[in-house]
Amino acid sequence: MDSPQNSPPQGPQQNPQAEVPAVVEEAPREPVLTLPTALTAYIVLLAVIHLRVLLPPAIENWTIDVFGFIPKRYDSSLLNLQIPGGAGAKVWTFVTYSLLHANLTHLGFNVLWLLPFGSALARRFGAVRFYLFLAVTAAAGALAHLVTHEHAVAPMIGASASVSGAMAAAIRFAFVRGSFLSFNRSDADTAAKVPALPLSRALRDGRVVGFLAVWFGVNIIFGVGAIGIDSETTSVAWQAHIGGFFAGLLLFTLFDPVRRVRGDAADASSQDVSDRI
Repeated sequence: MDSPQNSPPQGPQQNPQAEVPAVVEEAPREPVLTLPTALTAYIVLLAVIHLRVLLPPAIENWTIDVFGFIPKRYDSSLLNLQIPGGAGAKVWTFVTYSLLHANLTHLGFNVLWLLPFGSALARRFGAVRFYLFLAVTAAAGALAHLVTHEHAVAPMIGASASVSGAMAAAIRFAFVRGSFLSFNRSDADTAAKVPALPLSRALRDGRVVGFLAVWFGVNIIFGVGAIGIDSETTSVAWQAHIGGFFAGLLLFTLFDPVRRVRGDAADASSQDVSDRI
């Protein structure tokens, strides 16, 4: 029988695993700025175009006349009125006005509102759908402005109609469990691609209704009170905001590449609280 004294020593060389340190893998860190490329490119485009303010006043005014949206351009009763841009401007200004801004405050305000909602929408739609969506909602905003200001001479500029459309589209899925405004949010890409609720069910969600009430209230207050970017020369084209918003809310399904869930499944997926007490 072997005695303990005769047992071979168990040093580090006989038990190499005892000296191997444990390796702890750190979870990958998400970058602070995670804007999708499509949205980043759009914001850069707006910033580059805004450099037009450095041009001589005569050229800048010409740029606004040619690319801004002027309702009087479509007034057939004023045949002798010469507005720069010609017949082509009657087409392209439905979109190009949304790329121009009055000043840095105007531009910054639109970009700040676009960051959360536009980011989710760009991830969901992809670049081509995202840009087409911005163009369509801009055109809807211009149409709403034309209907309510058919004889106006002042050019309308700014991306607010497109921003409003992006906000409206985003709330179609923003509050669904796992999306970016839910309490149980997933990572950015997953949050942007949760199945959206049908419009009829979304409008029965108290959070969506509350968001709509606040949004419309703010726009009506700003519009009726004529509070603008520059109180002396500029007012808020709130009718264009509403036109873009309704377009985004109603046309979202035409652009959405994510399959919607069935009605009963949609009810389950919209629950944003845990069943545990």
